[in-house]
Amino acid sequence: MNDPSEQAHDPLDPGLKAIVSERRQLIGLAYRLVGSLSEAEDVVQETYTRWYALSPAQRAAIDSPGAWLTTVAGRICLDLLGSARARRERYVGEWLPEPLPGQVAWTSGRPPAADPADRVTLDESINMAFLVVLESLTPAERVAFVLHDVFRYPFAEVAEIVGRSPAACRQLASSARRRISATRVSPAPIARQAGLVKEFKKAWEAKDIEALIGLLDPDVKAVGDGGGLVSAALHPFEGREQVASYLVELAHKASGLELLERTVNGWPGLVLRQAGLTVAVFAFHVAEDRIRHIWGVRNPEKLRPWTDVTR
Repeated sequence: MNDPSEQAHDPLDPGLKAIVSERRQLIGLAYRLVGSLSEAEDVVQETYTRWYALSPAQRAAIDSPGAWLTTVAGRICLDLLGSARARRERYVGEWLPEPLPGQVAWTSGRPPAADPADRVTLDESINMAFLVVLESLTPAERVAFVLHDVFRYPFAEVAEIVGRSPAACRQLASSARRRISATRVSPAPIARQAGLVKEFKKAWEAKDIEALIGLLDPDVKAVGDGGGLVSAALHPFEGREQVASYLVELAHKASGLELLERTVNGWPGLVLRQAGLTVAVFAFHVAEDRIRHIWGVRNPEKLRPWTDVTR
């Protein structure tokens, strides 16, 4: 099925160009809301389908097509998040957000609002650590928080999407902010992160358990996601000795694999390739010169965006 947005290339209707220019913004928003690039693309596809289902008179009556598209996409995401909870209860093993390859520079096109001062940046809002924390929120909290604190939408507009009053949406965002603040640990500077990931790669390839232990935080946690489609640990590993032992065990079992340094969700990460195909993507959270979290995504359905990634 063709993307409805492709209709914007019709030279007889140049007005559609402005509509399609919202697509990047919508995908960026939907990805942060649902944690899956493939589902975010489906959300945007459905959003445009609903736009083109309107009559010309209905579309002409919409003062702000961008706001209309955002409202529809936000509502679709809210419904999707509700059904996702039931699906994830049946998911085999741990569920992790879908990792993004390369550099991502989605922007909202909205000026920063005056409050609050502790809002997250767009760059920070796509890293794996942040997306994992978002999973702990209720669907309404997540939508209200991401729209307001990340994309700077006023609560009056958030209310239109969530279907609650502006005051209720303010409370939802505040609750989400408190829960996120309670678990957030400031990451190390990007250069230090890259250095530690490079050292980690070298130690892992050398099967050097002592070197690995020295790079890991005492309370490090490693989570794998195979989705029941490929082998992966069903439960997280915790503690640097346990995590290091597991990593060395994996290295001994691996054959014909290539470990590459790549950007994962905007931060230094690693990609495992076999016969030219990506078979795993690893994201890290580094704080205070130690690796605190490792997320390994092996579910092939979540690695489709990495098929052509060679850089």
